[in-house]
Amino acid sequence: MSSRLPALALMLVRRPAGRGLLLALLLLLLAVLASLLVGSQHVAPAVVLDALLHPDPHNDAHLIVRELRVPRTVVALLAGLALGAAGTLMQALTRNPLAEPGLLGVNGGAALAVILGVAVLGASQPGQLMLLAFMGAGGAGGLVMLLGQAGAGDSHPVRLVLAGAGLSMLLAALTGMLVLNTPPQVYDHFRHWAAGSLAGSSLAALPLPALAIAVGLGLAAGLMPRLNALALGHDLGRALGVNLRLTWALACVALMLLAGSATAIAGPIGFIGLVAPHLARLLVGPDYRRMLPYAALFAALLLLGADLLGRVLAQPAELAAGTLALLLGGPAFILLIRRYRLCHL
Repeated sequence: MSSRLPALALMLVRRPAGRGLLLALLLLLLAVLASLLVGSQHVAPAVVLDALLHPDPHNDAHLIVRELRVPRTVVALLAGLALGAAGTLMQALTRNPLAEPGLLGVNGGAALAVILGVAVLGASQPGQLMLLAFMGAGGAGGLVMLLGQAGAGDSHPVRLVLAGAGLSMLLAALTGMLVLNTPPQVYDHFRHWAAGSLAGSSLAALPLPALAIAVGLGLAAGLMPRLNALALGHDLGRALGVNLRLTWALACVALMLLAGSATAIAGPIGFIGLVAPHLARLLVGPDYRRMLPYAALFAALLLLGADLLGRVLAQPAELAAGTLALLLGGPAFILLIRRYRLCHL
């Protein structure tokens, strides 16, 4: 096995896609290191290493690294991986290059569940908000799947998108009504999560979303060959042995797990799941089996980079990663469309 590793590395370097993957992995590693080093208080690399290997609960720098920066870095990685995979799956499922995870209504369902929990139940802890968001996102995704009647016929991609768009607007209206009629302290709890801020992330609340993301990634990876066949058309996909109804059902479950978990732990992050699959497609082509890992990796890099940039631009305060993702993702996606004519894919 060890003798094959150099040959495998050499093969990756020789291929453009392999070079892109290695470059993305290197950039992601550098972003992780920067995430642990940079913030309102700079921490030296030696101190970071010492905090990870030999933590001292009485050392303020160690507490900053372990209690603040490590959790938000892990959250950014998990949410990014989930959003990239969910975006790839959504575009493959609907055969629409402009589709993104928010079309399933998961963001709207999570936001409504969070504001209801804060206003009615008095929820304020990050773990409570995460559980509420996860439940709301899953419920909204299940309702969209039911309304869209996924797998009922050849037009179901259109029905799913329309059902998701309609439900998202309804949920957004209900959320807006609640926000406008809640006390200021309730809104203050809600806006922190809704802005997509990773500050205050906690590792204690991550096991359930992390497990859901792992299951969702496994499902998505297993579905990619079937979605490659369906990309040729439903009739040809059936001729190749693809069970359309089962594929749609499993894909919707994977989408709810991935997008719901990402929204629960990081808030409603936009554009990351839309742009990352296109970056992967530019590098490896339209094969969804190859696009999935690249898109997940690129999305994690984008989200971690947005969080890091938000900490640098507004020191000693910070900008939410979700806000920066919207500010940077929109123009970036417009440039992609103009440069590579993605509207014709």
